[in-house]
Amino acid sequence: MPGRRPERLGEQIKEELSLIIGGEVEDPRLGDVTVTDAKLTADLRTAKVYVSVLGTQEEVKGSLAALRHASGFIRHQLGAVLRIRHIPELHFVYDDADLRAARIEELLSEEVAKAREVEQSSPDQDASGSASTGAVDEASEIEGRVS
Repeated sequence: MPGRRPERLGEQIKEELSLIIGGEVEDPRLGDVTVTDAKLTADLRTAKVYVSVLGTQEEVKGSLAALRHASGFIRHQLGAVLRIRHIPELHFVYDDADLRAARIEELLSEEVAKAREVEQSSPDQDASGSASTGAVDEASEIEGRVS
């Protein structure tokens, strides 16, 4: 079992990469890039760096290409700060978690709106009415947790 060292080093690499990419990499293709996570292998030789990029698909591709092109420079800068024997090889990966989260929130909002519409269109009836009220209460609770 490798312990916590890959996690700790990954967090440090994430912070340092944010500073290096934001301040020292001067590539016009590089858009608004945010380092969201860095995961290291157990042997600390390879780091998968997750980045979020604001912009269109073309801007995302351009930013990833710029990061891959500058990875040697970034590794060199990282080596000056980390003080470890082997600087991990960097693999940049687009992190679309924010887009997926927005889509889930949109779907939940649609379901809550549908449930409210059903509740308003049909007054409380016998047993079937109480079941729909429960669904609306559950949907309202979910909306409260998401917001």
